Amino acid sequence: MRLAIFACLLVAGWVVAGLFLWRSEVPDLDLPSVEAHELFSPETLADGEAFRSGGRAFWAGAQALQLAVLGVLAWRCRALARWVGRRISGAVRLGVLMGIASVLVVWLAQLPLGAGSHAWRRIFDVTQQGYGAWLLDRALSLLVLAVLVGLAAGVFVWLARRLGQRWWAAGGALLAVGALAFVVLQPLVIQPLFNDFRELRDPALAAEIRAIAEELDVAIDAIEVRDQSRRTSVANAQVTGIGPSTRVVIDDTLLAGDAFRRAEVVAVAAHELAHVSRAHVFKGVAWFGLFAIPAIGIVALVTGRRDPRGLANPALVPLALLTVAAIVLVTAPLQMAISRHLEVEADWIALQATKDPEALERLVSGFVVTNVGDPTRPAWVTHLLGSHPDTLERIGMARLFGEQLGEQQGPSPAGAG
Repeated sequence: MRLAIFACLLVAGWVVAGLFLWRSEVPDLDLPSVEAHELFSPETLADGEAFRSGGRAFWAGAQALQLAVLGVLAWRCRALARWVGRRISGAVRLGVLMGIASVLVVWLAQLPLGAGSHAWRRIFDVTQQGYGAWLLDRALSLLVLAVLVGLAAGVFVWLARRLGQRWWAAGGALLAVGALAFVVLQPLVIQPLFNDFRELRDPALAAEIRAIAEELDVAIDAIEVRDQSRRTSVANAQVTGIGPSTRVVIDDTLLAGDAFRRAEVVAVAAHELAHVSRAHVFKGVAWFGLFAIPAIGIVALVTGRRDPRGLANPALVPLALLTVAAIVLVTAPLQMAISRHLEVEADWIALQATKDPEALERLVSGFVVTNVGDPTRPAWVTHLLGSHPDTLERIGMARLFGEQLGEQQGPSPAGAG
């Protein structure tokens, strides 16, 4: 009875916290209908549908392969532990090595599929990166992931051996703290491994972005350009860092050529600054914690059914990783819904800051062309994989805001213009 009451309290607390985090400044919007064929050529629509359909097939293959490989490793975990632990002693160190070995095996199994995905991107000119440079990027990503997974595995094994079956609560809380640390360290440690950064050399554009930041009451340390063109033609921007280290990062692909004008660059910077203004980074970490704690509880339950010692037995690390991968996949629709909710708010706040709905419409329309997007993607794709609202929905929001802005400003004085 006490356990049931405790479980009900936990669920109620989760729901209340989720409702608090879900709060938004976006009012109920009755978006106008937008037709893709009125905005994009048949060739653009066909290319976007073909490219994204192929990308989804590669994604599905990678997910299935990851689950299959981790399933085999979980099945043969004791044999793997004996092989990995031949020359080491200590459960924590064995847990670290089991985590690293699992990541490495999955990476090797997915490598041919990843090469096929890279070839697919080259066919559609999304990237001109050679296979050698691509492989180096993949190796660097492997290194980062192996360090993170190995560290987490070692910590969780240590907690399980110290706290017994109660370890999962502390483990979930530590994972949330680790996510916050990752957000802080990523622009300082991880991103420089993959890209070079330079200061934005356009004083006028920098002044406009800083004006938007001041409008949104966001302090930014720097405005930088990332050399993304050596890897892809995809254009984007982001804000990294927390507090006084906050900086706006613009891809050089967004500045190259005439695909995007100054107003569109300001619009995407305003969108990213809106994320900071509405504390979306901290909300994201809080959401992560809400998922992490029950997820680690499920990991403890699954590993405990395999062995009474649970994750105190480091051989069960592959089973823990399999469980986490399955949880991530099952909860993907909810995670994507949360992400889209935050992105809608960022668009709305950016529109209020720039008061330039036409720039947002041109921006997201330009993304369809440069990023080979699919504005007619099926609804199930949006629910499962869509971290951002549909292109047509974002355009509809921009148009609705433009109508509201026009009504607020009223008719122009007679004879004006």
